Amino acid sequence: MGGIAVCPGSFDPVTYGHLDIIKRGAKIFNEVHVVVLNNSSKHPLFTVEERVALIKEVTQDIPNVTVDSFQGLLVDYAKSVNAHAIIRGLRAVSDFEYEMQITSMNRVLNDNIETFFIMTKNQYSFLSSSIVKEVAKYNGNVSELVPQIVENALINKFT
Repeated sequence: MGGIAVCPGSFDPVTYGHLDIIKRGAKIFNEVHVVVLNNSSKHPLFTVEERVALIKEVTQDIPNVTVDSFQGLLVDYAKSVNAHAIIRGLRAVSDFEYEMQITSMNRVLNDNIETFFIMTKNQYSFLSSSIVKEVAKYNGNVSELVPQIVENALINKFT
């Protein structure tokens, strides 16, 4: 397909589910900008800078992926990097309703940017950053849910 895409999220923390979507998007688009957005309705465990650093570390072997952060409207960021596509991962039907609202609003703001939904692999369909944080908070094993560097960062946050 080619072109430039943006893969936004809060990534607090980045999980194997996120990485699945990023890697698959990187096979479709020439460039993928993973952008950490500061969601004012969430109370993050990691700072934006920590999240960017973790994503950079776990995506360093994907040459066409860059990692950045942004405050403001996603369509403004996409325009600033000449992206014509937004990549969003879907886990379940419950994600679709929320994503449809966001996509519709993005289309109103800039109808030159298309949103592409990638269904997560079944093994990650239950996975969310919130679940990972909850398990890690109580010393549960998250090694099958996040890369080692993220697991170490979680342990450091909760000790």
